[in-house]
Amino acid sequence: MRLFFSGIRKLIRRPATWVTFGLLVGLLVLIVVAVGATANSNLGGPGGSGRGTAAKELVTFPGAYDRMLTFITGLGGLFAMVYGAAIAGSEWSWGTLKSAVARGESRVRYMLVSFASISLMIGIGVVVAFGISIVAAIVGAHLAGVSTSGLGDTSTLSHLPERLLKGWFAVAEEAGLGFTIATLARSQLAGIGAGIAFYFGESFASIFLPDIVKYMPFSVANAALATGSGSGFSGGAATVSLPADQALVLVALWLVGSLLITALFSDRVEITG
Repeated sequence: MRLFFSGIRKLIRRPATWVTFGLLVGLLVLIVVAVGATANSNLGGPGGSGRGTAAKELVTFPGAYDRMLTFITGLGGLFAMVYGAAIAGSEWSWGTLKSAVARGESRVRYMLVSFASISLMIGIGVVVAFGISIVAAIVGAHLAGVSTSGLGDTSTLSHLPERLLKGWFAVAEEAGLGFTIATLARSQLAGIGAGIAFYFGESFASIFLPDIVKYMPFSVANAALATGSGSGFSGGAATVSLPADQALVLVALWLVGSLLITALFSDRVEITG
């Protein structure tokens, strides 16, 4: 526990924590408020009615609860992967892993506890970002002239804790992928670059290989939260996805597999620098 809480204190002071969270929340608020402010202007012109209706659905409660969480796990998954890669890469480039091993810490224990600290920070970030997104959606609803009567829908609110837990789990899996890639590369920049390439590569490959990509880490993370209400963000053609329960199992397998690779590599690799 000492190592875990030490990791938490270290992450709180890291600029990467605040920059990652700030960028995610800033984009979230900007998009949601902008959609609400322009919803009525989209009603004019050819096809405008459809676009305006879709924009208003984004900030219409209770569906907005699911849409905000889907946004956080979608775009937020990319930020989490970069965050995980940045923290894991710094363990090698800054020599903190070497120092810990020199003090007698187990390599495997140190890396796994480091990821546990990252996961807790991500969980806090998901909850706070979700709260901010709901406030932004309320503002967007008022700007769009949409009623917020569904804000207190008891059925939706009763399922929110479970949905947030699944959202945290999905985002943690994506962070785990970045954590592992940066560990294998032993570099922040290489880990972040490779992780971003993986993210966009998976998105691009979904056009040509949807039946394969639906089993990939980012796809299963998104599918694990699918409710059928629509995210309101992705747009375009519908993508092939797995049932939510099956996707959640694959999220767990990807996370465990990533951490297993991290543990094996960290235990055997030569630590230099």
